[in-house]
Amino acid sequence: MLGPFGEEFSTFAISARCPDTGKYGVAISTRPMCVGARCPFIRPGLGVVVTMAVTDPRLGPLGLKLLDLGYSAQRTLDEIAASDPHVEYRQISVIDRDGNAVARTGSDNKDWSGHFCEPNMVAMGNGLISERTASAMADTFRATAGDDLEARLMAALEAGRDAGGQHGGQHSAALLVYRTQDYPLVDLRVDEHVEPIGELRRMFDIYRPQIEYYETRPWQPWALGVVEDWVAERAAAKGGK
Repeated sequence: MLGPFGEEFSTFAISARCPDTGKYGVAISTRPMCVGARCPFIRPGLGVVVTMAVTDPRLGPLGLKLLDLGYSAQRTLDEIAASDPHVEYRQISVIDRDGNAVARTGSDNKDWSGHFCEPNMVAMGNGLISERTASAMADTFRATAGDDLEARLMAALEAGRDAGGQHGGQHSAALLVYRTQDYPLVDLRVDEHVEPIGELRRMFDIYRPQIEYYETRPWQPWALGVVEDWVAERAAAKGGK
């Protein structure tokens, strides 16, 4: 469906902060291509901003700049909304360094549209089959407490899909997680696929055993060897226990 500002998104996403590890992350899926390039924005140690629906990617960096100035999540969201003459076409969430989590669903988002916020987590969506898409993400995120943040986000996104997803189906998906470094711990994108969340899961299952390798290698480039050998050796060691 075409709206006055171009192609209209139907999107669902979950963003979160892990207070134990300092990680921030987003899992997201939508109908148009390349959702990971336009919607999730993270700065380690600072916060996460997601801008979607008829998104304006400029709002993500603006939100991070405001958080860097010391604004709370709510004040950041209020300033973003005040700066945008088309804010009713947007859906925006912010989580700050203290875990305050807020969201705004504009009045021109298509049904079902809404959000669920709690400390350290926002689940939201627009143009959804029902509110169950968003609530299932939130429920699954809570139910997987204790697992790695990236695994919890992946499982939550799958739950949203399995609860109905969005009108018109999904064609792209992304999983973005930062810890403390300026580069991402996980940055997986499926830019166009008939079942992008399933493809994202396939990629994640391959990459998950490699995360520690790529996190460690910058500091110990001489010690780890080839990634495939490193993964195989660790798997064999675990199997021998």
